[in-house]
Amino acid sequence: LIHFYKRGNMNGTTNGYPGNVTVIKSRAVEYLLLKLRNKKTDTEEFQKVGDRLMRILGEEALCRLPTVQEGEVHTPCGAVKGPVDVPGGPPVCIVSIVRSGDILQEAVRGLCPGLSVGKILIQRDESSEDKRAVLYYKKLPKNISDSFVILVDPMLATAGSAIRAIEVLKDSNVKTENIMFLNLICCPEGLRAMAKAYPEIPIITGCVDSHLNEDKYIVPGLGDYGDRYYGTA
Repeated sequence: LIHFYKRGNMNGTTNGYPGNVTVIKSRAVEYLLLKLRNKKTDTEEFQKVGDRLMRILGEEALCRLPTVQEGEVHTPCGAVKGPVDVPGGPPVCIVSIVRSGDILQEAVRGLCPGLSVGKILIQRDESSEDKRAVLYYKKLPKNISDSFVILVDPMLATAGSAIRAIEVLKDSNVKTENIMFLNLICCPEGLRAMAKAYPEIPIITGCVDSHLNEDKYIVPGLGDYGDRYYGTA
């Protein structure tokens, strides 16, 4: 028997960061992330540790879906309140910003098989001063406009790619209140850009780093996630 209560704030604290940000507080996340940051970590180890960490991020996203609300369950010895699944709700779609986002997408899909997926290929124009984001490809499910979208990309630097991807989703009639952004590492510059463009979109992240360097890379960061994961660094 499950009793439901009015949904409370499940986003946690924003810790003074701009926008609707939840920073995951977990020793496991800190431990695994430090392994990824280490420049001596080789490709095989990076993949193993990265996959473990992405599963944790995936669980943090799934427990914050609109269909998870505060409720009560009865154990063999009593009752306990907490987040529980509510029947119904919109279909969930995981949309990756290719290619690093594919890694996080597969982690979420592995935790919840059967979810639909979408792909958006956006790359930074490294020749431009502002490293603007350019759309090259998109493939989204036909029911994307009716779906709750988990948009995934491990790194949020300038936020150019994330904002451009959200624009692609909006062009496909996805409401911004039905979008969640899941990510591993943010920086203040990216969070400010997201807060300015889409303050209503919740961001779930593993940590917020110090700043961007002159090449628009996160410091201390971990380098290019995709290159290190796929061995193309």
